[in-house]
Amino acid sequence: MNFFRGVIGGQAAGPQPSGAETIQKLCDRVASSTLLEDRRDAVRALKSLSKKYRMEVGTQAMDHLINILQTDRSDSEILGYALDTLYNIICNDEEEEQDENAQKQADDLGALFTDKFIQDPEHVTLLLTLLEEFDFHVRWPGVKLLTALLKNQGVQLQGVILVSPMGVSRLMDLLADSREVIRNDGLLLLQQLTKGNAAIQKIVAFENAFERLLDIITEEGSSDGGIVVEDCLLLLLNLLKNNSSNQNFFKEGSYIQRMKPWFEVGDDNSGWSAQKVTNLHLMLQLVRVMVSPVNSPGATSSCQKSMYQCGLLQQLCTILMATGVPADILTETINTVSEVIRGSQVNQDYFASVNAPSNPPRPAIVVLLMSMVNERQPFVLRCAVLYCFQCFLYKNQKGQGEIVATLLPSTIDANSISAGQLLCGGLFSADSLSNWCAAVALAHALQDNLTQKEQLLRVQLATSLGKPPVSLLQQCTNILSQGSKVQTRVGLLMLLCTWISNCPIAVTHFLHNQENVPFLTAQISENLGEDERLVQGLCALLLGICIYYNDNSLENYTKEKLKQLIEKRIGKENFVEKLGFITKHELYSRAAQKPQPVFPSPEQMLFDHEFTKLVKELEGVITKAVHKSSEEEKKEEEVKKTLEQHDNIVTQYKELIREQDSQIQELKEQVASMTSQNEQKQATITQQLSQIQQHKDQYNILKLKLGKENQSQSNSQGDVSQVNGLQTEELIQLKEEVEELRKQHTLLQTQLDDKDALINTLRSEAAQTAEGSAGGSENTELLKELEALRSQVQSQSTEINQLQTEREELLRRAEAGSSDVVHSSDGSLDTAKMAELESRLAAQMTETERLKEETKSLSGSRADLEQQLASATSTVAILQTEKAKLQTEVQESKKEQDDLLMLLADQDQKIHSLKQKLKDLGETVEDEDDLDAREQTDDDEEEEEEEEDED
Repeated sequence: MNFFRGVIGGQAAGPQPSGAETIQKLCDRVASSTLLEDRRDAVRALKSLSKKYRMEVGTQAMDHLINILQTDRSDSEILGYALDTLYNIICNDEEEEQDENAQKQADDLGALFTDKFIQDPEHVTLLLTLLEEFDFHVRWPGVKLLTALLKNQGVQLQGVILVSPMGVSRLMDLLADSREVIRNDGLLLLQQLTKGNAAIQKIVAFENAFERLLDIITEEGSSDGGIVVEDCLLLLLNLLKNNSSNQNFFKEGSYIQRMKPWFEVGDDNSGWSAQKVTNLHLMLQLVRVMVSPVNSPGATSSCQKSMYQCGLLQQLCTILMATGVPADILTETINTVSEVIRGSQVNQDYFASVNAPSNPPRPAIVVLLMSMVNERQPFVLRCAVLYCFQCFLYKNQKGQGEIVATLLPSTIDANSISAGQLLCGGLFSADSLSNWCAAVALAHALQDNLTQKEQLLRVQLATSLGKPPVSLLQQCTNILSQGSKVQTRVGLLMLLCTWISNCPIAVTHFLHNQENVPFLTAQISENLGEDERLVQGLCALLLGICIYYNDNSLENYTKEKLKQLIEKRIGKENFVEKLGFITKHELYSRAAQKPQPVFPSPEQMLFDHEFTKLVKELEGVITKAVHKSSEEEKKEEEVKKTLEQHDNIVTQYKELIREQDSQIQELKEQVASMTSQNEQKQATITQQLSQIQQHKDQYNILKLKLGKENQSQSNSQGDVSQVNGLQTEELIQLKEEVEELRKQHTLLQTQLDDKDALINTLRSEAAQTAEGSAGGSENTELLKELEALRSQVQSQSTEINQLQTEREELLRRAEAGSSDVVHSSDGSLDTAKMAELESRLAAQMTETERLKEETKSLSGSRADLEQQLASATSTVAILQTEKAKLQTEVQESKKEQDDLLMLLADQDQKIHSLKQKLKDLGETVEDEDDLDAREQTDDDEEEEEEEEDED
């Protein structure tokens, strides 16, 4: 213990050992001491020396310290000392007094010891296990040590933690620690852990990180909170930036709605603290990450919709129009609103309706444009306003029309300032940056909108008193020819290229001014300095657009004449070289990367993102158009005509297919209606069958009663009268049933006549037209109905036969019963009664014979109906066969026509290729027009010779 007093407590007599010797002795004591107290004191002494003798402690004591972490897990104090010592030798503390060389050496030392520590992945796993200890003296230094390791060798350590079981989950538990120091350092640890690793970002997000971080932000006071809020926002940015999975999880979890309270600012916005500005700046960046243009369009659109529905966009617009907001926050808010409305029609319409709190109220767009064309405003603010205007017009033809309409004569209001007036003012002001911004903004009002390009040709400008007004197009070319600053000319050339591209009418208007083409050719042909090369390239692009989109309506400036002019004045190769100056410019690639205009200085503000797309689209086609000869253009026109003819044929077939589809749809509807009718008839038949079954049941009950009365012969006279009464009732019932069958027979006969008339009509229609598709379907339905009628007639005939058989059986039983009664009376009845009984029986027999005759006639009628039904069925089969033949012929003719078209196209292609080969070989090949002319000449000569012979 005297040794430790000498090291820690004070000076001892005699020569003092060096630092390396002391550290060696301490390491030996750590390795060899059996008492925990001795090891603890030695580790504490190493901790005190670790900052001063960082190199020595790291090289000699690291293995012993790691061994302490493995063996002395039960003592939290020695664990804390060991972790603190490791942290001191690994962490690179940036001290202001250190110069750059000393700091670099410290960084190299930290990286060296970090590599040594993570050589064995088990060391990292051991450290993650120690973080589960709740003891403050173990957990806190463990968090700091792991953070330092991640700072020095983040990628390697991320890989180890990723494969460690429950590694990320253990670190996420730090956010739930009630001790703020550990929770806050846990935030710093997770920031380092999630940098640039999408897999860890996803795991952290699905460990409920969003919920915990947003809760901490709310607890700390949102934008008014301290450094902890900043750390939470930085961690959220790490989790969401360039991670579509986490962005979708954030949106689906309704966390966007929880961002709205962050942006609730009061009326008094003076005296914002630096921390609040930082927090709000990060919050705005978080919103922009969710709606960034680099995200997938579907995800961006979904987030934009959510932000509008929850009121977040409205809250941002409130900050935009508020007073006293710091300039950098206002700039970032404008950029955020820009990306929230970009490409979203609903959000763009809302932004167009926002008014500034002025008297009188002005639209927010007008107020922002006033800042853009004001040269006294900060450069970054003007860039943000331009970006906002571009996003407002992106894929927004309605907004483009509203902006252009403010320039038209019929809509100009002299009492108010409009967006169009501000753009024109900026376009022709003395400030070159205002010229460029206004030109680019106006170009975005014309982007991919042919209607507005034509409408803008109507705009007339009054240049000075006493002079006639000139068109906006002419005024732009006038300023261009006056030789203003490069930035101004670049902006005007980009505007003109966007304006006349894909708009032949605008090209004609531009070429109508006799001075424009000579000016462009002169600019391109000159050998100017490095700064003027970009202007030359844009002039070449503008002239190339005049060639490519020329409709040859001006005789002096047709495509061919313009190409001849280029060849004589400039040279084709020189023209293409000058055109290539645009894409070779160093600022072109920077502008092509992202839509937001971000420039380090106003002088470098030359290219617009959308214009770079236009250049990429047109450079190749303009080069081809310049090199093409007139013959090639004629061939292209012929090819276009041929393609148009083919398109017309395809269109005709499409129309035919649509008509057939409509016919098929109509037939399907007819089938559905007939199916419903058939179902109704089936229901009627089922109801009739149930009624017949009821009648059968009643008849069986009567038969049972009659059998019982015949068996009881106690009162023969009463029995005879009862039998006769029952027979009379049954005969009446039979009469009713026969009458009902007669009515049904008449109804069936009427329906059959109707069907015969319909079949005759179908026959005549099938003879007149070859299609017959609708008739075929109706014949099919008729066949089904006739089959149903046939089955109905057969069932009713069967019932009639059954009723006839049962009636004969009743008569037989009645005669037998009457004879029994006569024999059993033994002469007790007198002659009058017997005569009366015989007369009644005779009347019943007569009625029975009449019913038999009616039944026979019904059977004959049924046979006739069956014969007619068979003939109708055969007629339907014949019609179906004819229809199938016609359809087959139509399909074969269509197929033959398609094959002929394909053969003709292939033959034309082969002939064309063979002619081209012959031409390439130097042979003279005559086209079809030349052959026709020669044949006509030969015929005329033969006719003249014949006339001379006759003379």
